[in-house]
Amino acid sequence: MTTHTLSVLVENKPGVLARVAGLFSRRGFNIESLAVGPTEHDDISRMTIVVSVDELPLEQVTKQLNKLVNVIKIVEMEPAVSVRRELVLIKVRADLSVRSQVLETVQLFRAKVVDVAPDAVTVEATGTRDKLDALIRILEPFGIRELVQSGMVALGRGSRSITDRSLRALDRTA
Repeated sequence: MTTHTLSVLVENKPGVLARVAGLFSRRGFNIESLAVGPTEHDDISRMTIVVSVDELPLEQVTKQLNKLVNVIKIVEMEPAVSVRRELVLIKVRADLSVRSQVLETVQLFRAKVVDVAPDAVTVEATGTRDKLDALIRILEPFGIRELVQSGMVALGRGSRSITDRSLRALDRTA
């Protein structure tokens, strides 16, 4: 099995996320990461879905996704031609005895402190999964009190936009 990242443009309507996730579930695929949010167009949302699956079943799921009424466009985001990022918030034990070490680590990873308490700091970092995993490993010895990580978001490199092309296609069918 290989990991695939799909960028799925959908109409921004209630129930679309449930239908898309249900399609993967019915096929027995585990979604490793899912991020959904608005695009530059109010009526379109972008889902970034990361799934591990063989090539042929992925093609079948993609064809089925395309049949859903609210799905506008599906593009597989190849690593070499896309920018991919995740976000993590980490609350780390950081009393006065270790705070300077924690802050130094945060700087090394180009992360930032977004909250400070007497015995903890909350760190925000963005980057690839590998970078965030490395940061978490380095901070673990200090004591991670709480952690939340977003799903991956991805955009194709360069000036081309799948949203603009998809909107033009929608305008012609409307």
